[in-house]
Amino acid sequence: MNRNEKSEIISEIKELLESSTAIYLTDYRGINVEDVSELRNQFRNEGVRYKVFKNTLVKRALDEAGKYEKIADHLTGMTGFAFASTNPLAPAKIINKYFSDKEKLSLKACYVEGEYFDGTQLKTLATLPSKNELIAGILGSINSPISGIAGAINAVFRDLVSVVDQISQRQAA
Repeated sequence: MNRNEKSEIISEIKELLESSTAIYLTDYRGINVEDVSELRNQFRNEGVRYKVFKNTLVKRALDEAGKYEKIADHLTGMTGFAFASTNPLAPAKIINKYFSDKEKLSLKACYVEGEYFDGTQLKTLATLPSKNELIAGILGSINSPISGIAGAINAVFRDLVSVVDQISQRQAA
């Protein structure tokens, strides 16, 4: 690989670092080509880019970008990189599921929205709700008292109609 090719790859890595809300480092030792293809498809379906770069080029890109310092400590061995831009927790869910199913592909470390997590926190990250799920839960909580009030008002009207109906039946008899 010549100097220009290295420079282009470093630029690509820096661009991915800048445009991502989460970066996951995985150890993909022992995974065959078929499994990697399946994994890439799962990542792609969630809008995540999964790439493999030389560790030395990633270190240089990290130095030039000036952030994600703690990742450099994990750049040893076979390292795959998952870059998430829309759903920062999607890679954690995919990695956790894959690891649970096949006991391969472990998490080395990650940064999620600027926060560093080491590989031991994968299950915690994988079980966190996404932003959309949190928003839906909050809106549901806000909406539920309103629904309760509407139900109570409807019950009062229903009871009132029932009472009026019973009065009219008594007067008719």
